[in-house]
Amino acid sequence: MSIDYADGQGWHDARVIPYGPIELDPSAIVLHYAQGVFEGLKAYRWADGSIVSFRAQANAARMRSSARRLAIPELPEELFVESLRQLIAVDHAWVPSAGGEESLYLRPFIFATEPGLGVRPAKQYRYLVIASPAGAYFKHGIRPVTVWVSTEYVRAARAAPVRPSSVATMRPRWWLRRKPPKKVATKWCGSTPSNAATSKRWAG
Repeated sequence: MSIDYADGQGWHDARVIPYGPIELDPSAIVLHYAQGVFEGLKAYRWADGSIVSFRAQANAARMRSSARRLAIPELPEELFVESLRQLIAVDHAWVPSAGGEESLYLRPFIFATEPGLGVRPAKQYRYLVIASPAGAYFKHGIRPVTVWVSTEYVRAARAAPVRPSSVATMRPRWWLRRKPPKKVATKWCGSTPSNAATSKRWAG
């Protein structure tokens, strides 16, 4: 699923397209100033054969909130939900059978396509949705694991735009995973924990 945006036109040219490489100018603003947001949700098959998704409207609302923080044009909820419906209608055969933990993972995202090295919001964007079969999120079930806890670094400072699901806020923890730990704790955590900038509380 692909939808384009341009100042003066708004969101337009919605269409379902085959998965494949996309052409992007090397100076596209998303590549230099990380002006991009994303969501993630799943589609499941029920016993009667119908296909359902959980709280797609909530994902649409969070994507709009993320877009506002990054000065990206908001995608209307009805367009977000309809884009999922149309893609699932085409890819319904990829939704696994009912009864297991498998699903069809959906990754909607928006990124700035306008070329330019000036520090400013883009005027052109593209919205895409990728569909991919997915297994259980935790392959060995939910159980305690050993995690690395950093007491030196935080994911974002106070009042920083940490809430958006954006290409800029999801990557700070990767470096910590490659860094020798100073403290080790045994506690269930879905990902590398990070402490808040002021409260020093832990958050996955």
